[in-house]
Amino acid sequence: MQIDESHPQSATQKEIIYEGLVSYGNYRVFGGAENVKLYAAGVEFDRELWPHVFHTRVDAAFEVLPVVFLTQPRQADIWGDTLSKRRTLVPGVGVTPLGVRLMWRDGKAVMPFFEVKGSVIGFTQKALSPEATYENWSFNLTEGVKVKLRGRYDLRIGVASDLHFSNAFVVRSNPAVDLMNVNVGLVYHLRSSRKSY
Repeated sequence: MQIDESHPQSATQKEIIYEGLVSYGNYRVFGGAENVKLYAAGVEFDRELWPHVFHTRVDAAFEVLPVVFLTQPRQADIWGDTLSKRRTLVPGVGVTPLGVRLMWRDGKAVMPFFEVKGSVIGFTQKALSPEATYENWSFNLTEGVKVKLRGRYDLRIGVASDLHFSNAFVVRSNPAVDLMNVNVGLVYHLRSSRKSY
């Protein structure tokens, strides 16, 4: 039996997204650090869990970020407050073992989505404060749209993305930071082996 690819819900949807993230500022709500920005690039894999939950498609999301750059003040106090105008670039990597995406209007020209991801980010030096840690926990909320392109490709634009990361007080210094971001991704749809029903 042939799969009807014209009907998006006839098979389990699987997508690979080649993505990039740029932060354009930070605010102080849950985190005390300031003057910090994050840039990242990597790959996300989304797999449909439930196609019709109150007209919403629910996906599981997994992500690997082999390229992460944190720009932060060269000198900061224990809480991440800036002590120098000079900046430093700190490379790192990130992994998201747990994420959920909610998407509406699946298969249409414009598909709004909301995504929640819990990640681990590791840096080559202590992040945000000289007394903090190399590894941090990250929580990311993204609202945006996925725009249908030709063939198996879509364009994903995260127009409102908030990312918080901290070390959860595994040491006495936990400056933490809240970042405002924009992310863009090229979506590639994988073929599914599940038959139509």
